[in-house]
Amino acid sequence: MSIAIATCAELPDGDEDAPRLRAALQRRGLRSEWRSWDDALLDWSAFDLVVVRSTWDYTGDREAFVRWAYSVDRLVNPADVIEWNTDKTYLRDLARAGLAVVPTDWALPGETIRPPESGEFVVKPSVGAGSKGAGRFAADQPAAARDHAALLHRHGRTVMVQPYLGAVDTLGETALIYVDGQFSHAIGKAAMLPETTANGLDTKSSRSLYVHEKISPRLPGAAELALGAQAVDYVQSRFGDLVYLRVDLLPSATGPVIIELELVEPSLFLEFDDGAADRLAAAIARRLAA
Repeated sequence: MSIAIATCAELPDGDEDAPRLRAALQRRGLRSEWRSWDDALLDWSAFDLVVVRSTWDYTGDREAFVRWAYSVDRLVNPADVIEWNTDKTYLRDLARAGLAVVPTDWALPGETIRPPESGEFVVKPSVGAGSKGAGRFAADQPAAARDHAALLHRHGRTVMVQPYLGAVDTLGETALIYVDGQFSHAIGKAAMLPETTANGLDTKSSRSLYVHEKISPRLPGAAELALGAQAVDYVQSRFGDLVYLRVDLLPSATGPVIIELELVEPSLFLEFDDGAADRLAAAIARRLAA
C-alpha cells in the first residue's frame, strides 16, 4: 500500500521531520512518496492515503489549497479540518467554547484597526504561517501599525490585533503535540518577534515560507496540559479523532492561553522525542487500515 506525503514545491523532500517519518513508515512496510500538493499532473487517487505535512506555501492561495483538499478522497487530516483551521478566525470558535485564547480584535479588509492605548501589540493576518505577515508594535506606533494592517488588507487578509504577551520573551512558547488524540511530547520555542518588526508576506522562496525558530525540548506544566486537553476535547467533539494535532500556548498573567491550534501542516518536532516518529507512523498505519 502506498502513501503520498503532501508537501510544497519549495520543499520537495519534506521538512526536518521527513527522514524520521519515512523511516518509521518503512519499518511498518509502508511506502511513502513526498509530492507537492499543487502538482496538477499527479493522480492523487493512485495512493491509498494522502497525509498533509509541509504544505507551507498554501497561504499564498488558501482557496486553491482548500479545493485541493476536498478533491482528495482519503486525506489526513481531513478537508473539513483544513478548511476550518487554515483561517485563524477559528480562534473565535474556541473562545465561544470557553477555551483560554489570546484576546483578539478583528478587522476585515476596508475596516480600520483600533490599536490599544497601552502596551505592545501584534498585528497579523488571519491566514498565515510561521509568523509571516506578523508585526510587533508599541502603543506609541499606531500609524505604523495601521500601515501594516493596510498592507495586509491589500493582500485581501483579515487582520488580527492581539496584545504582545511579554512573558514569552523569558518563558517562550510551548507547543503540545498530540498523536491520535494522545499527548506525545512538547517543545519550547523562543520568542520570534523582535521589537518593532513587521514581517512580509512573500511566499515565493523556501526561505520565506517560515520564520526561523529556536526550538528545545520542554516538560509542560499541569495548567498547559489541562488547556491542551480542553483543546483536544473540542477538536474531537467537532471533527472526531485526528492523526496529529498541535496546541501552541503562550504564558500570560492569568495562565497559559492558546495562540494557535495547528491541525493542518504543523512541524511535529519528531527529533525531540525518541518515540514520536513511531507513534505518528502507527497512527497513519491505523488510518490506512481503516
